[in-house]
Amino acid sequence: MRQSQIRLSISTHGQALYEVTQDVARWLAETRIEIGLLTLFCRHTSASLLINENAAPAVQRDLLQWLSASVPEGSQYEHDSEGPDDMPAHIRTMLTGVSINVPVAGGRMELGTWQGIYLVEHRRTPHQREIVAHVLGE
Repeated sequence: MRQSQIRLSISTHGQALYEVTQDVARWLAETRIEIGLLTLFCRHTSASLLINENAAPAVQRDLLQWLSASVPEGSQYEHDSEGPDDMPAHIRTMLTGVSINVPVAGGRMELGTWQGIYLVEHRRTPHQREIVAHVLGE
């Protein structure tokens, strides 16, 4: 059994979904691990990870719209240390999650045809985000 780990750095430019599928796939290929389990972990409380459709950009827009409508910004939150998008970002992260697991076979992620991996930036301002990728296998 072998394992490998890396920290991937992603520059964001405000609220959006940033696809990281190819970045993860390139690193995974370098590990030469053929079969195993890949874990991705976002090291932040106001950004998250998800797997969703990567073919239609409308899906990304609809997801962001839904998150904004479900967890609106406003003065209803006690925690607003970094502005009105601070606490909503934490709640959106809680809803979407900070880690995902993907099976690996043939040295590749076993994602479906239309699936992509996204870092979701929940803050309005640019940030430098980190994802820890860890693969365990042979």
